[in-house]
Amino acid sequence: MTIIYKTNVLIRAEQAAEVFVHSGIKRPVQDLDRIQRMLDHASLTITAWNESELIGIARALTDFSYCCYLSDLAVVKDYQKQGIGTQLIKHVQSEIDEETALILLSAPSAMNYYPKVGFHQIDNGFKIGRIR
Repeated sequence: MTIIYKTNVLIRAEQAAEVFVHSGIKRPVQDLDRIQRMLDHASLTITAWNESELIGIARALTDFSYCCYLSDLAVVKDYQKQGIGTQLIKHVQSEIDEETALILLSAPSAMNYYPKVGFHQIDNGFKIGRIR
């Protein structure tokens, strides 16, 4: 199996929603218009493909010079634990440069994953949550 990584290729909301559903990540997958807006307004999208099947996605918002927020990192469960998430992160890092900090919010279930791929936990964050 050869996984191909692509930068900023157009994908449909349905494709992204399928990855989200089958990865275990919680996203508003029933609201395809919202998923499409999430894709349309991303600064950077890296996708992982097994032939024509979308199996992973990293979606980020960034200024490409100081900070980058990795808002989605999702890999279909059948492909997890094969280094695909790590490669998606590395592709994001190669696009944003060394001057740019990579920041994310982790799902509780992934808190042990991110230190394994080079992230350091921080305690100085705040948020105003979504209303819906």
